[in-house]
Amino acid sequence: MARYTRREFLKTGLVAGAIIGAGSLPLSAQPETATDWVTLGKSNVKVTRLAFGTGSMGGRVQRDLGQEEFTRQVRYAYDRGIRFFETAESYGDMHRMLGVALKGIPRENYRLMSKVTTLEGVDPIAKIDELRKLANTDYFDIMLLHYQHTGTWPQDTLRWQDGILEAESKKMVVSHGASVHGLPALRQMPGNKWLQVAMIRVNHNGTKMDAENYNTPGLGNVNEVVEHVRQVRQDGMGVISMKLVGEGVFNHEDRQRAMRFAFRNAGVNSVTLGYKSTGEIDEAIQNLNLALA
Repeated sequence: MARYTRREFLKTGLVAGAIIGAGSLPLSAQPETATDWVTLGKSNVKVTRLAFGTGSMGGRVQRDLGQEEFTRQVRYAYDRGIRFFETAESYGDMHRMLGVALKGIPRENYRLMSKVTTLEGVDPIAKIDELRKLANTDYFDIMLLHYQHTGTWPQDTLRWQDGILEAESKKMVVSHGASVHGLPALRQMPGNKWLQVAMIRVNHNGTKMDAENYNTPGLGNVNEVVEHVRQVRQDGMGVISMKLVGEGVFNHEDRQRAMRFAFRNAGVNSVTLGYKSTGEIDEAIQNLNLALA
């Protein structure tokens, strides 16, 4: 299979896709739910609106459950209709644990997203292949450049962008994008022709959201973040929200507000949350169903 470079990818128009409307998105007449399948923009990958994340406190929360309990949580979420699972290279043992938890479920029945740390001196194809084997999967539906937090990340990661495109040509990856932290990095997403999926921190009050300092202890700039979410949606990208519950600090009322804000005001396609109990899974489904009602 032919290998595409980033330049060839852009030149041949492989990123072309339908443009999605901007602004606060109107709800359709049909009832919408947390476990509906939705398309992530021009990636054409369909995921459930609610995802199962494995990165709470860098994955420590999920790792501390142990394999047996973690598997129980994953299977419970799957049975409730959550069919989108996400992890990252930096989350410790979570690729392997997730692979064990999903073993035996037909691969076409769920979607799997991973994120690579864009280090120098690492071969992208070898790393993606390593993660693929750890997760016991033939392919990842989405591969993201993880934790991009400088204004120069589009230039700094060209080698990784080309590597992910090569992985796509080898059928190891279906679609691609990036997760960002901080406004300087986020401002590089609108207009980026390589991106298909954008992972962005979104909630209603700015907790753990983007500011000029990507690691600020204070609040992020909610208005600017929402503006960029709408811009990338106009560009045809799919948007996945992270940090929806402020890294676990929100109470029940704020968790409901955050969910409603992400979908009704910012207009994200999907949201990922980390869970440590079946009760948290049930609450997240209920909160998203209420937000969509």
